[in-house]
Amino acid sequence: MKTSGGSDAAKRRAGESAAEAVADGDVVGLGTGSTAAHAIRRLGDRVDAGLEVRGVATSFASRELAAECGIPPLDLDEAVGPDAPGIDVAIDGADQVAVGRGDDPTAGPLIKGGGAAHACEKLVDAAADRFLVVADPSKEAPVLDRSVPVEVLPAGRTAVAEAVRAADGEPALRRAERKDGPVVTDNGNLVLDCAFGEIEDPDALATTLATTPGVVEHGIFVGLADEVHVGTETGVRIVTR
Repeated sequence: MKTSGGSDAAKRRAGESAAEAVADGDVVGLGTGSTAAHAIRRLGDRVDAGLEVRGVATSFASRELAAECGIPPLDLDEAVGPDAPGIDVAIDGADQVAVGRGDDPTAGPLIKGGGAAHACEKLVDAAADRFLVVADPSKEAPVLDRSVPVEVLPAGRTAVAEAVRAADGEPALRRAERKDGPVVTDNGNLVLDCAFGEIEDPDALATTLATTPGVVEHGIFVGLADEVHVGTETGVRIVTR
């Protein structure tokens, strides 16, 4: 259930803006999706020009693209932990981001998981010193209201679906495109896309989903985004937490 909307030019501006925030010697979390891909390609250009970085990929797709772009890889286990270099900055997209309106808009919680990579994305984004979200204006909203992707153990699919209904949500098993059957994540699990309508309290819903047996990870990211780089038709608007 990849999200659509926004021009490729706007996505490219957002991705390239975030890529310019990476410094020489950084370990970079490499997100998944079309907008994050622009950041990876721009980082590849900077590596060709002499920038020294290492990339921690969040999915098979981002790992493959990083390799094509000449970005040296680093496993997550090598990046975090005692005596590890850590992750200096993570760059990743979002399916929806709550951005406060008014004279001083702020970056709020996100919904991620359109590419079914949110479990690893959350690990990498949470471990980073800074998390930069890249998006186009179609992803902004005053209140989150998109379906929440929930990665579940195959054996727990029915039980998790019942728990989602008990929380006033409507779960739907994500079906694969160009193959029969469901989407299977890089971790070998299934994805339920769970509609809750307007999510007035993302923190509470995140806790409910996280404490549901059978849930591997959910797509609500609360308190993680430091900046949102919003690409427009004419430039980039940066919103901070």
